[in-house]
Amino acid sequence: MPRFQAFLAIDWSGAAGERHKGIAIARADAEGGPPVLLRPARPWSRAEVLALLLDLPEDTLVGMDLGFSLPFADRAAFFPGWPDSPSDARGLWAMVEQVCTDDAHLAANAFVDHPQASAYFRRHGGREGHLFGGGRGRFRVTERAQEALGCRPYSNFNLVGAAQVGKASLTGMRLLHALQDRLAIWPFRPLPATGSVLVEIYTTIAAIAGGRSAGRAKMRHGTQLDAALAALGSAPVRHAGPIDDHSADALVTAAWLRANHQRADLWSPPGLTDGVARTEGWTFGAT
Repeated sequence: MPRFQAFLAIDWSGAAGERHKGIAIARADAEGGPPVLLRPARPWSRAEVLALLLDLPEDTLVGMDLGFSLPFADRAAFFPGWPDSPSDARGLWAMVEQVCTDDAHLAANAFVDHPQASAYFRRHGGREGHLFGGGRGRFRVTERAQEALGCRPYSNFNLVGAAQVGKASLTGMRLLHALQDRLAIWPFRPLPATGSVLVEIYTTIAAIAGGRSAGRAKMRHGTQLDAALAALGSAPVRHAGPIDDHSADALVTAAWLRANHQRADLWSPPGLTDGVARTEGWTFGAT
């Protein structure tokens, strides 16, 4: 098991525009102390996050709150019936990048509006593609494991609603495509003995470990944040008063990564077969 020197948690955003208040990055050091926000006074751009990840200074475990892939196992395809449907996650990332290469700021609008791809997504304005599947949509194996922990994940094919993660996932796939030869992205690459590693996270899992319920996972006050950090064995941030939930999510999850990264069961969950690892990926912490 590698011994990481630092732990980064990134609350990501798929919103339109260049800079996003919804992106928050927190760091926890291996030697202890409270987690800290990186550059809290100026909103991050997705391109700046990519640059940060391309220049990590040490062995760092990075968690990003987005879906690294789309459902595949349930239908043996990302896009059933579409001849161009990729056979694995790396192919999916390449497809999203190819379609969206002219979208500024690592956006993925062109993919959402693509004549074939759009048929599989639920979009705003009551536009549900005829291949969306109805109901809550399709889910990955890891999202079913999230449900078993008490979480209520959204389908990555759903692009509607405040809690949806579909847009963030698609924009994140452009970042993953750019990173894949420069950073180990688990589980699409085996866990290396040394070096930095990027994993998918779901901040609700960290919040539950910090004593919150899934329905009350969002923390918006410093006292709530410090109580969750204490439950994770972390020193408090001692933030007085209100705090935005993106920052709180990142801070708690950075501390959770530090506290749990050496758990062997999190790196080898029962549902993570070779096929799932190659196509759908996995959320670190879903067992």
